[in-house]
Amino acid sequence: MEQVIQDKRVCFDFEVDFSNGGGLQGQGFRLDIDGDDISDSDLAEYIVQDMRLLMVGAVRILNKSVIREPHKRRVKPPAV
Repeated sequence: MEQVIQDKRVCFDFEVDFSNGGGLQGQGFRLDIDGDDISDSDLAEYIVQDMRLLMVGAVRILNKSVIREPHKRRVKPPAV
């Protein structure tokens, strides 16, 4: 019997502008998500926090799509 993949990931491009100049771009970036969708603003916040970016000006999310694919990140066990 074929295994059914239920995990969802979001695949997207992004552009980050820094308030002190410069920027960062990502193409075909993938992140694990819970649920069926994630808003652009929540996705932008996630990128900034997860990559520990500072002095962020604008974040643009482009070409976003949700795909079914096993999650890549391991779930950390709760602290004892």
